[in-house]
Amino acid sequence: MSELIVTIAGILAIMLIARWFWFSAPQATRAESRQPIDILVQDGAYLPAAIEVPAGQAVTLRFTRRDATPCAEKVLFGDLGVSADLPLGKPQTVSLGPLPAGTHEFTCQMGMYRGRLIASP
Repeated sequence: MSELIVTIAGILAIMLIARWFWFSAPQATRAESRQPIDILVQDGAYLPAAIEVPAGQAVTLRFTRRDATPCAEKVLFGDLGVSADLPLGKPQTVSLGPLPAGTHEFTCQMGMYRGRLIASP
């Protein structure tokens, strides 16, 4: 009986972890102006992790890294061919040209920190 309880508890824990890391989608923050969008890199996450911007408009992001882990040292925009080093405790501006409509993911160099730019028409 106790083996069954431990097995069920283990399966539930695995499902919760999978949901947290792979299947949860944060609510998108809408950027209304052409001002830089501030993103905090802290506790293993980008805050906000989802940002909605108008398609066809240049976007400037300002990352402030408070997470000292090596994984947080760089941000990559794979489909846009852009990357930037993020110094600890200092804002780093990343300018992106006009974005095509769609979702553009940004990650740390190991792919553990994840964020999305949603360019809406």
